[in-house]
Amino acid sequence: MALKATILKATVNVADMDRQVFLDTVLTVAQHPSETEQRMMLRLLAWICHADERLIFTKGLSADDEPEIWRHNDHNGIELWVEMGLPDEKRLRKACHQSKQVVLYAYNDRAGRVWWQQNKEKLSGHKNLAVLFLDDVQLKQLASMSARNMQLQATIQDGIIWLSDNQTNFELQFEPWQTVGE
Repeated sequence: MALKATILKATVNVADMDRQVFLDTVLTVAQHPSETEQRMMLRLLAWICHADERLIFTKGLSADDEPEIWRHNDHNGIELWVEMGLPDEKRLRKACHQSKQVVLYAYNDRAGRVWWQQNKEKLSGHKNLAVLFLDDVQLKQLASMSARNMQLQATIQDGIIWLSDNQTNFELQFEPWQTVGE
């Protein structure tokens, strides 16, 4: 018998000072049976970092031809493609050809840094690709907020994310391995 996804609800308040985006919304996040809390919470954080009414979670791990999160324009073109983890360079190349902007959220201190050393030259040719890394300490803090029903407040300014719920608050900052246009 196949395991079912765990459904989580997140009431999210985003104040993104860098993009001048202010949004209150309720998100439904499906955690795949093989997905860790850390990865699922990183997906949620990625959504927060790109908060937009058109931004949607996809089938994620259940679909090979879709990103984790994406945003389409009025003509059904892909404006933003968000990946997680340490994907194959071919997958990122395909994403860069299909989308106006691609953002990869990498994690896992040991494997992530090795992966980056092996792939950074190949990926540097994609001018619409950003690669952001979250270290294990911050990822563990983020995962500690995971719950079936979450109420999160996020403030983003100068690339720093202040995230809080009813019990915890902390600061997160991605290490930019590659930015768009480099």
